Amino acid sequence: MAEKIRVGVWGLGRAGHGMHLGELALYPDRYEVVAGCDIDESRRAATAAKYPQLRLYDTPEKFLKDADVELVTVATRSPDHVDHAIQAVEAGKIVMVEKPMACKYEDALRLQDVSRRNPGKVYVRHNRRFESAFSHIREIIRSGKLGHIFEIKLCRDNFQWRADWQTILSCGGGQLLNWGPHLVDHALQFLESPVKEIWSDLKLVAAKGDAEDHLKIVFKGENGRIIDVEISGGAPIADPVYVVRGSRGSLVSFDEKRLKLKYLNPAFPIPDIKANPGNPPLEGGFGGSCDPVWVEDDLAVAPSNGDAPERIWVYLYESIRNRVPYPITMDEAVEVVRVIDLVKKDIIDVVK
Repeated sequence: MAEKIRVGVWGLGRAGHGMHLGELALYPDRYEVVAGCDIDESRRAATAAKYPQLRLYDTPEKFLKDADVELVTVATRSPDHVDHAIQAVEAGKIVMVEKPMACKYEDALRLQDVSRRNPGKVYVRHNRRFESAFSHIREIIRSGKLGHIFEIKLCRDNFQWRADWQTILSCGGGQLLNWGPHLVDHALQFLESPVKEIWSDLKLVAAKGDAEDHLKIVFKGENGRIIDVEISGGAPIADPVYVVRGSRGSLVSFDEKRLKLKYLNPAFPIPDIKANPGNPPLEGGFGGSCDPVWVEDDLAVAPSNGDAPERIWVYLYESIRNRVPYPITMDEAVEVVRVIDLVKKDIIDVVK
């Protein structure tokens, strides 16, 4: 194993303190967190209590001068991600940027330009690209057992009178910039085709700010496939998180832990029947003479590659230390922001 990557976490809130620090601790042979930075004294105090070994800074200037920090994870507020990532690169650091990588497409292009001028220095934390159910479902699609895939539905629903900064538009709030980057990235991967059309609708249902908490995005690919994305903080009864429709069968998951499949037995040929323009019989159905033979599976989510969201740090390590291509390209990450920017132009309908 090559030497550990020494990490500084910039932003010690819900993402930095609650996610980055805990996830990095899972890989002590690969990473050593040595420093953190937050302008909020209470955040620094909470981190010091849990991680007393860290050097904690109250200004970015002091933090970025720490020569022991090789990798900076940017976990500050969403509107600051691009500027802070660029500052870290200019200070000679490698950077992992929390989602959303940018709130605006024009800012994503700025970061893309910095990345091109500094190869191997900028990475984006689309960690749910490695979600176990997402990876397993892609394996099943590639197996062909569901046939030609014509529609996929992705859904994350709950109900919450949320009232933090992530409900306020001027702070970079709203579900488009919260869950949105994850599911838009999933949608673009599932589409397996350039986007031909996008339809969207934004609503504010339950949250207490002015940003959308319920959204629908429907993608149509040049290949004809439809990806239907729903994210809601205003839906107390949730739809399935995944539904996949194919010409030979379907898949559904309600909890990301189990996958239910119903598909035609591979040995069963689709009957070669021609439609009859005459009247159907008064009894006995609509003229079909063959009943399908189904296979029904109930599978625990277990992708063969062992993927899970926290494994993004393994992929990052391999890229930095062993020059293995990082699975999330900058072009893919920028496309996610471009799509979100298009959708953001819709007017938010306040549901009263």
